[in-house]
Amino acid sequence: MILTPSDFQPLLAPIEHPRTRTLVFRRYDLLLRDDALALPEEDTVASLGLDPRDFHPVGLWNDTYYRTTWMPPDRDVPPGHVVKGMRALFGLHDEEELAIAGRAFQIAEWARTHRFCGQCGGAMAVQPGERAMRCACGHTAYPRISPAMMVLVKRGEAILLARNIAAPPGRMSALAGFLEAGESVEEAIHREVREEVGVEVKDLRYFASQPWAFPHSLMLAFTAEYAGGELVLDTSEIVEAAWFGPGDPLPQLSPRQSISRALIEANLPRARP
Repeated sequence: MILTPSDFQPLLAPIEHPRTRTLVFRRYDLLLRDDALALPEEDTVASLGLDPRDFHPVGLWNDTYYRTTWMPPDRDVPPGHVVKGMRALFGLHDEEELAIAGRAFQIAEWARTHRFCGQCGGAMAVQPGERAMRCACGHTAYPRISPAMMVLVKRGEAILLARNIAAPPGRMSALAGFLEAGESVEEAIHREVREEVGVEVKDLRYFASQPWAFPHSLMLAFTAEYAGGELVLDTSEIVEAAWFGPGDPLPQLSPRQSISRALIEANLPRARP
């Protein structure tokens, strides 16, 4: 599961450091060297001619200073380099590196989309001592974080898995959905389960959380017990759903980097002794 390394030190202000690496994004894709899919050398970053004001600190890890920026969407990549979405790097980079890249993407995307004030249209500037952009009119913008609930519904020894309309054929997962304004996580779980598959749940239990930079979610995972109802799918979101009990072959699951996979594997159906 992708989580920030315990020894990572976030930074709000840029520093001078002998070992610096820059994560350059072109929209949702990361600029990498073509040979080893490693971050570009700093002279390559300098050759891009990017605005120094658009470089933002990420943090320190393994005696390396990480910062982030972005390049225009129509800019060609330098020779010997490629751009790849972070999902394409699952299994190619370790999860600690992916966690830092995810954090860097969210910072870069926030900074890129908040160069101008949404209230008056004026130029925004970094607020010292905070991860915030502030306008002269007083409007302040923090990085966007979108909380989303995930819940694995259990009925005895069986678990409920579903395939979202956006998921690849054959891949199923726990139920998930974004919170609405003014809604608690618990309220969102009851609402989403009812809307997506038509059943009621009870006995919610917190499992874990995970930042998920696709593009700026915070996943809050729970288990819940089935409380009643028959499966009735919202076909605008859910293609299929089914109960899986002990001995039933499981469908393809989400990548191991996801909290969905960890949640399911921690609650696999097991026959009673």
